[in-house]
Amino acid sequence: MSTFDYSDFWHEAYRLIHDEFAAAQKEQEFLMWFNIEYDSSVQGIITLSVPSAFIRDQLQKRNYVSIIENKLFEVLGQPIKTNFIVRPVKRQQVQNFIQDSSQIQNNHIDIYNQNHQNPTSTQQINSFTQNINNFSTDFQQENKDYQSVSKPKHPTLNEKYTFNKFVTGENNAFAYNAACSISNNPGKAYNPLLILGNVGLGKTHLMQAIGNSIYSSKGGKIIYITAENFTNEFIESINTKSQSKFKNKYRSADVLLIDDIHFLQNKEGTQDELFSTYEALYGANKQLVFTCDRPLSELKNLTDRLRSRFGRGLTVDLNLPDYETRCAILAKKLQEQEQTLPKEIIELIAKNVASNVRDLEACLTKVVAYIELTGRKATIESVHHLLRDSFNSSKNENISIETIQKVVADAYGISWIDIKGKKRTKNIVLPRQLAMYIAKEITEYSTTELGAEFGGRDHTTVIHSIDKIKDAIKTDSSLDLRIQSLKRKIEEYQK
Repeated sequence: MSTFDYSDFWHEAYRLIHDEFAAAQKEQEFLMWFNIEYDSSVQGIITLSVPSAFIRDQLQKRNYVSIIENKLFEVLGQPIKTNFIVRPVKRQQVQNFIQDSSQIQNNHIDIYNQNHQNPTSTQQINSFTQNINNFSTDFQQENKDYQSVSKPKHPTLNEKYTFNKFVTGENNAFAYNAACSISNNPGKAYNPLLILGNVGLGKTHLMQAIGNSIYSSKGGKIIYITAENFTNEFIESINTKSQSKFKNKYRSADVLLIDDIHFLQNKEGTQDELFSTYEALYGANKQLVFTCDRPLSELKNLTDRLRSRFGRGLTVDLNLPDYETRCAILAKKLQEQEQTLPKEIIELIAKNVASNVRDLEACLTKVVAYIELTGRKATIESVHHLLRDSFNSSKNENISIETIQKVVADAYGISWIDIKGKKRTKNIVLPRQLAMYIAKEITEYSTTELGAEFGGRDHTTVIHSIDKIKDAIKTDSSLDLRIQSLKRKIEEYQK
């Protein structure tokens, strides 16, 4: 990419923003958050530096980034994106920051005393002091950490979503390898990539890992957006008569990542626009990546031409992680947090939470927080009590075996009586095995109890059926998606 010098435009935009804040009597707010310096630029992107990751994140959270980009658009006359990096901070600068923080602290205490009849309590002062000190420490550590970082962060991608933080197992190895291959050769092969998987299995993580990898190694214009936000932007472009701007934004992308395309159902106008965008990018050998929570065949309200485009390249599945992978995920998360837990606690969580990775990590976070906040050690008994709701949610006591049998039977066009019966024809055996497998997954029934519900079969027959489905999932990646679809239908039937 060619280098462009946008420094003059930046300084003019910065001056105008300052003037607007000053006119609105928000000078202190500007001084606090707009410690921003021009670093470099390429066509369409200005890289700006800030003193800490905290400031960078606050610029995004407080919508200051939008203010900056809108002002740059006014000055430059064309859309321009911003990229924020953390600049190294000298020791003297840190000392000055701490001194300034202390002064801010004293000012806040003085103001509090002026506005309250009762003097500030020692506890309040100590609490505020501790917050300031913690912030100063974090500030120093952040800059220490970021001094070695040379690659800029993408403005919309989550920097935590990288390949090295994605735990692989039999459930996702194929998808992971495909994503890595694409990041090395975007637009060359496996285009588009469609990632299928239920909620919380890592679709977004893997998609954004592709974007982060390409951005750090090759650069270019990489756009990540959810299908919902894509739809909202399209509607807004119609309302504001700015369709050309919308089209130029997406059709000039080097990599387009769209999350949750199932949201596009029944949105005919958005589907038409996405089809045109797809054709433009695909024809230019630009990489396209999509995610969906169900097979394309279940997207009944999606146009045939768009469905065919989504499935034109490579489709990969993210299935439920097995027990060993769940243990590895927990161990990886603990390592990232610099925390430790006894092996038996990790195994307990992995055994009882099999729904998705998101729930798995949520349980781990709860246990770690419990230890930190109470100062107690985690035991089998305390974790069982702490996570009892999460553990129970994986086993739904309200769903009957009959409901499972009827939903599975209906899906395969047979009678639910056949599932309970003695017939062993091929068209009945598979649905029966699936029903047993699902029943074991989502109910509290033992294998002996399940055998009784399935025509008086013994527990070894049930175990054999469950094992058959487990083995089949390993060789047929679409089977797990079919199972997840059946589970959703069972839940809907129950309601």
